[in-house]
Amino acid sequence: MIAIYDRITWLFDPLHHLWEHEKMNRKISVALIFFFLAGLALIELNRFTFLPPWLAAITPNNHFRAVQFAFSVVLLQEVISLIFTIPCSFSRSVGKQFEILALILLRNAFKELAAFPEPIVFIGNEMAVLRILSDGFGALFLFTLLGFYYRIQPKGGEGKLAAVALYQFVAAKKGIALVLLAIFVIMGARNGWLMMMDRHGEEFLHSFYTILILTDILLVLLAQCFQPTFYAVFRNSGFALSTLIIRLTLAAPPFYNVSLGLAAVLFAIFLSQASNILFQKKSDISP
Repeated sequence: MIAIYDRITWLFDPLHHLWEHEKMNRKISVALIFFFLAGLALIELNRFTFLPPWLAAITPNNHFRAVQFAFSVVLLQEVISLIFTIPCSFSRSVGKQFEILALILLRNAFKELAAFPEPIVFIGNEMAVLRILSDGFGALFLFTLLGFYYRIQPKGGEGKLAAVALYQFVAAKKGIALVLLAIFVIMGARNGWLMMMDRHGEEFLHSFYTILILTDILLVLLAQCFQPTFYAVFRNSGFALSTLIIRLTLAAPPFYNVSLGLAAVLFAIFLSQASNILFQKKSDISP
């Protein structure tokens, strides 16, 4: 059994190191800039009907769509980073999901601009402006609460587990992360293929968040094998519930989505604070 854990770690750790390396982050940032500029160039060419028909059919005419596409790529990058945080503590993984939710709200705000004419006019777009304000301030409030959420998280990794048990627990979560990464790549490739075939792809991030909820529940069950106490199970299950509220946020209409998103992070904050105050002497709570 230890050999299986060793193989999982041997496969996961180099991928994690490669993704988090400074050079990789710099290359992704540069590629994102070129992606954004190329999108603007294609949109401008399409506005002047300089593109071939097959390319013009999939190229928008509004420059603000390039902003939406750029934020979508940033979100994909953050989702991959989220997958690599799964072997970390529950609180860190859930915090990463809140970071992604904040970026999704910002993307939604920029997405509203795609419906505006160029140049931008206010008359006739009053509801779109309200949705921009709602998503923008919602992302700001979520960003602020997230800082407080991270501040109140206790230190200590996975709690006081024996060295061998801790290694097995983390290695098992790395195996789950590898499977999740493969699912992410397959779903992304399928969605990209649908878009290339001029068919409407599904809302990729929304669908993947459903899988994240199931993954969180699986992690709760896995943690119970190593930390079967009431305190650890309740806290980890509570974090899984907060991810469920995040999924409801993604499915909710404007204005309601912000309320649900803030409710999710407040629930996680109250859960963390209650655990710290009421059960801080319990050494078997997994942060």
